[in-house]
Amino acid sequence: MEAQLKVMLVSYSPEPEKTISAAARLCYSPADAEDILSKVGDNDQQDFLGKLTAVGHLSPVEHASFTFVVEGISRACSHQLVRHRLASYSQQSQRYVNEKEFDYIMPPSIKENGEMKAHFEKMMEEIQQSYSYFADKLAQLGHSTESAREDARFVLPNATETKIMITMNARELLHFFRQRLCNRAQWEIRAMALAMLKLVKPVAPTIFRYSGPPCVKGKCTEGPRTCGKSEAVRAFFLQEL
Repeated sequence: MEAQLKVMLVSYSPEPEKTISAAARLCYSPADAEDILSKVGDNDQQDFLGKLTAVGHLSPVEHASFTFVVEGISRACSHQLVRHRLASYSQQSQRYVNEKEFDYIMPPSIKENGEMKAHFEKMMEEIQQSYSYFADKLAQLGHSTESAREDARFVLPNATETKIMITMNARELLHFFRQRLCNRAQWEIRAMALAMLKLVKPVAPTIFRYSGPPCVKGKCTEGPRTCGKSEAVRAFFLQEL
């Protein structure tokens, strides 16, 4: 069955912008930490954080972290995701989870064509049958359930749906959004990144105010590979999102 993307923000640092502001002020102030924390107000911290991000002093931003649970993404997408190494991941195991009726992700380019969509669905059914055959046959030959599943999974496609928990600090999230919200990013991880941004922006609006691809605050960095839609992209992230 085709899976649908679902992103949940399950936890985050309490008062993330206050924590970041206090960490930054600690760098510049002779006052003790308790005094700094007591004097960080909402209006004051918004102005200060705006200046902080403008000059690129981002190490204090690492003191706030956000944890998401993501469902309905493909293994192809998760392989891209874990390339962002400054993060923690817990992913659904194909060794312990039975994939005989695995859900899958279908690319929109295939879904919009009736003939290709039918062929894709048929292929997923055939792979499910092959997976079941190998898992059952290996078990009959005396292999443990886990061993049978870990060998049967070799026939599973990149389209196989997976679930993953992600924890990133705010600085890594800013970098993640910069890379994966570009129009040239792969469509699936771009959709996931956008869903994540929509969840964290209300929680830390100052930090994530200008989040998005590089063209949100400057020029496109893709050179001759540009999508040519910088103005529309900028308007979306600054005005509509």
